[in-house]
Amino acid sequence: MERDVVKNTDALIGIQSLPDNSIDLIIADPPYGLGKDYGNDSDKKPAREFLEWMERWLLLVIPKLKDSGSLYIFTTWRYSPEIFVFLKKHMIMLNEIIWDRKVPSMGGTTRKYSSVHDTIGFFAKTDKHYFDLDSIRIPYDPETKKARSRSIFVGKKWLEVGYNPKDLWSVSRLHRIHAEREDHPTQKPLEIIKRMVLASCPPEGLVLDPFAGTGPTVEACIKTDRHFIAFEINGKYFEIIESRAERAKSEKATLIDFSSAPSARTQSARQPVPVQAKLF
Repeated sequence: MERDVVKNTDALIGIQSLPDNSIDLIIADPPYGLGKDYGNDSDKKPAREFLEWMERWLLLVIPKLKDSGSLYIFTTWRYSPEIFVFLKKHMIMLNEIIWDRKVPSMGGTTRKYSSVHDTIGFFAKTDKHYFDLDSIRIPYDPETKKARSRSIFVGKKWLEVGYNPKDLWSVSRLHRIHAEREDHPTQKPLEIIKRMVLASCPPEGLVLDPFAGTGPTVEACIKTDRHFIAFEINGKYFEIIESRAERAKSEKATLIDFSSAPSARTQSARQPVPVQAKLF
């Protein structure tokens, strides 16, 4: 099976080409069903059709996970109840994570509360799922550590190595001033994806991103020494991923031996044909 590859193809086609029980982690950022412009009509399906499509690709992708594997899926509150109920029939739900996008209070709706978060579902295939908490702990600030200076706290591991990030993640959405920002309506910050990769995929493990967008999962894998397989149907975003991967490789001397991959012939595709791919 190919590794460290991005294919310019439809996820439903790409997923079917993968062997079962081969993936350590799936990070999925599918269309939200809100009519966003991804260069095609993938996000403009009626609600019933959208949810049927979600169920179709999820049923294809779940068997690809190892027993130690897990899945993160980005959703909106509008559809997360239906999606999570469906997934709970096939997987173990570990968390509902709220991503606070740190949107400033500047106007918004006047007939209901402003929506300033995305919902992330965290699911495991079995109760043997991999999870490395120590790799994502957040250090305590000096004042907190000083306040815990009583003898009963001395030497406590949690005080020295930091705390669990919990299920509310306050990470700013990507504004145009951010260096990693690309022309994508729902681009996810590298900080969030990197946390998922470190926590839920073992070193040298394999991550699948069926809706790669502008490639934050690819970059996170390169920088954390994980392997990846990614699918992206949009030719423009596919080219962005190629460039992003090259930058990531130049910024970090990775443990992944990219030189052992087959000789790559760049085949930037404008049409989602499954044989077209870029190896890194």
